[in-house]
Amino acid sequence: MIVFLTAFFASVLAVWLIIRSEHLHHHLTADSDLDGVQKFHVVAVPRVGGLGILIGMLASASWLSLLLAVPPYQTWLLLMVASPAFFGGITEDMTKRVGVLPRLLLTMLSAVAGYWFLGAALTRLDLPFIDRLLSDWWPVSLVVTAVAVGGVANAINLIDGYNGLAAMVAAGIALCLAFVGWVLHDSFMVVSCLSLAGALFGFLVWNFPFGRIFLGDGGAYFVGFLLAELSVLLVARHPHVSAWFPMLLLFYPVFETLFTIFRRMSLHARSPGHPDACHLHQMLYKRAVRWHVGTRDPQHKTLRNALTAPYLWALWLVSAIPALLFWRFPALLMLSCLGFAIVYVWLYMRLLRWRTPKWLILRRR
Repeated sequence: MIVFLTAFFASVLAVWLIIRSEHLHHHLTADSDLDGVQKFHVVAVPRVGGLGILIGMLASASWLSLLLAVPPYQTWLLLMVASPAFFGGITEDMTKRVGVLPRLLLTMLSAVAGYWFLGAALTRLDLPFIDRLLSDWWPVSLVVTAVAVGGVANAINLIDGYNGLAAMVAAGIALCLAFVGWVLHDSFMVVSCLSLAGALFGFLVWNFPFGRIFLGDGGAYFVGFLLAELSVLLVARHPHVSAWFPMLLLFYPVFETLFTIFRRMSLHARSPGHPDACHLHQMLYKRAVRWHVGTRDPQHKTLRNALTAPYLWALWLVSAIPALLFWRFPALLMLSCLGFAIVYVWLYMRLLRWRTPKWLILRRR
């Protein structure tokens, strides 16, 4: 618990300092693009919340180093290998000139570093033929690990669209990983996941519901990398944990990414990287959250923005609950992934056809 609280308070303080000093770095850190197709905020605010999360985790690791006779080398190694992923994202936040491909490649570089220095290697997916290939051919395992970790980091960035959305989902995933790590007596997993969750909740103090600061690409790629890396490590360190357990926990952002690629390429005949305003969270914002629709009051628009995130938190629970119940049973976890995909597509098609279920619609009476 102490690592959680240390990361939480350090993150709260760091993010508060970023907000208070905004006038000094506004020209570098502010998200001033209010007219972009994927923008749903009304005032320019800092988009370097990831810096506060990093400081929270560094504070937690430092506190552990003071308390323990043996420093937590693995925790420090985890943060070190995450640095390329964080650097690519934070550079984009500051310069607005780093494309998706360089950020993805830097995140994959972090995954390669984790493969060699932490043993974070995907050697099984609970599919016999693929497991044999991954375990017998380390270059295949390395490539699959790098692609998977980079894909998850990009997926977390993709769902980072509304106040509290990505950070709360990520915090929930970290707590679920921490729980299974606790059951398996894996202190490194518990400490790392609780530190990440604490830092995320500290960020959420200022991000939700009023959006005083955003996660940014640095935060999204950093958090996404850590979640993916910890998931790989959990499976690699514990043979009894199904590889589909972290997959199901991460299935909402992963499926959102895969569905978006399919939708853009097959239905809209566009590049997968072409931005649009047709993600599920954006469809819910426009067609389910009808609170203060049409108002020009910035406070009303910010509130409507924040009211979108709980819909997706509830959707994530559709995958998180069976993941915690069946974390050792691959077949049940695979069926749960299929069930989540069905729920997701059903909801998306209802929103697309303007047939939003009445119980989802939120109006001001």
